[in-house]
Amino acid sequence: MITVNIRYTGNHDAARAFAEEMIVSGTVAAIRAEEGNLRYEYYTPLDDPETILLIDSWTDQAAIDLHHASPMMKTIAALREKYDLHMTVERFVSEDIGSDEQFIRR
Repeated sequence: MITVNIRYTGNHDAARAFAEEMIVSGTVAAIRAEEGNLRYEYYTPLDDPETILLIDSWTDQAAIDLHHASPMMKTIAALREKYDLHMTVERFVSEDIGSDEQFIRR
């Protein structure tokens, strides 16, 4: 699994408005329905209301590549531009949690 954390920042609730438009427009639902998508969720840090965190997980790089080649990427890019958002990106590749299992309460 590959997880990408994208932090969107803007001014005057722009990042929140972006995320809300992504949801209301049906773009988020369409992304979640794409083959290989495991998670696509927005969060707001408690200490930074001008930032929205997107946690975006995919089965593999091929699924991400298909997503990036899809027409909805133009929609996402246009909305980023509309709200004048800036981004930082972190990428994580999941591994078997192995010995950490003892620390996870289920």
